Amino acid sequence: MEMTRAMTLKDGRTLTIRQAVAEDAAAILRYIKRVAGESENIPFTADEFTTTVEQEVEIIEDHALTDNKIFLIGLIDGEIASVLNFVGGQRQRVRHAGEFGLTVRESFWGLGVGTQMMTLLIDWAKSTGIIRRINLIVRADNRNAIQLYQKFGFAEEGVKRRNFLIDGVFYDSLYMGIDLD
Repeated sequence: MEMTRAMTLKDGRTLTIRQAVAEDAAAILRYIKRVAGESENIPFTADEFTTTVEQEVEIIEDHALTDNKIFLIGLIDGEIASVLNFVGGQRQRVRHAGEFGLTVRESFWGLGVGTQMMTLLIDWAKSTGIIRRINLIVRADNRNAIQLYQKFGFAEEGVKRRNFLIDGVFYDSLYMGIDLD
């Protein structure tokens, strides 16, 4: 399946989504640190994110070589606007299912970037002949993300109470999932 797509966003700019390659590692790390500083919906702060370029290259290469993993980046005007990382189970009995994380830079919220990233993830998953179940965890008060996932058919399946602690306040997380067959 072709893993590069370009589409026009609500503001007229072009979003190009493609699989990450080793040469993207440093830019991805800068992106993740930035997003971790912008959003409290991520389970770590920018200071806690310590992955090295060499480690990120290994992650990207592992995803490229594994038939139930994918690492996507979304680019707008040459800048990383979004990252989606899906990892399927490692053992035979669970390799049909996996979990993903999706981030979109705050300056690109509301343009349809998340929708396009999700569309490509689901298209890829269906094309693998392997992935039959997609799971995710989302902060329970992240209404925009929850609405995005529900739009694709994800259902709430459980609550992880007090999963985040930010500035002395606890936040729950939701488990969500979708069957692809």
